[in-house]
Amino acid sequence: MRTAREPHPKDRLLRTASRLFYAEGIHAVGVDRLVTEAAVTRATFYRHFPGKDDLVVAYLKAASEAIREVVGRVRKGKAPREALIATMSVIGDATCEDDFRGCRFLNAAAEYPDPGHPVRAVIDDHRTWFLGVLRDLAADLGHPDSDHAARVLVLLRDGALHGGELDDPAVVRETLRRAVEDVIPH
Repeated sequence: MRTAREPHPKDRLLRTASRLFYAEGIHAVGVDRLVTEAAVTRATFYRHFPGKDDLVVAYLKAASEAIREVVGRVRKGKAPREALIATMSVIGDATCEDDFRGCRFLNAAAEYPDPGHPVRAVIDDHRTWFLGVLRDLAADLGHPDSDHAARVLVLLRDGALHGGELDDPAVVRETLRRAVEDVIPH
């Protein structure tokens, strides 16, 4: 019997998958390794997730929800310009984390090239949400083409999340900050 402090097996699987998928890649981590490191049986795995792709979907949905919470928190009570800068700063700050390995969604998209795959649906949903946040903030700022501004900011985000792994993260963060200020009106 589980103690009150011991995480539910489904939560252990999701936490283990999140750590391993991000650090090593989704296809590089098999079900055997997941169940071993999560300390669950294969039967428990399949009781909670009919297949590995279902766990991948849950992993990306959890990551999206966490990002949505952070973005909501940093935007709260701020004027549109400050909210937009704070939102993009979340990206720049992420590139400086010790375990940073790029964007979970871009990494997963590289492993799941079929646009009709359920994993890609989660990725598309996350990107649509983020584009919408940026579009709304640009519109609130009175940008004459808020859709274009949002798309430019998404490209900056994508570049920063790749560059943060390949280049000096502090330089990437500062470059992103300056680029955001160039895109949005003063």
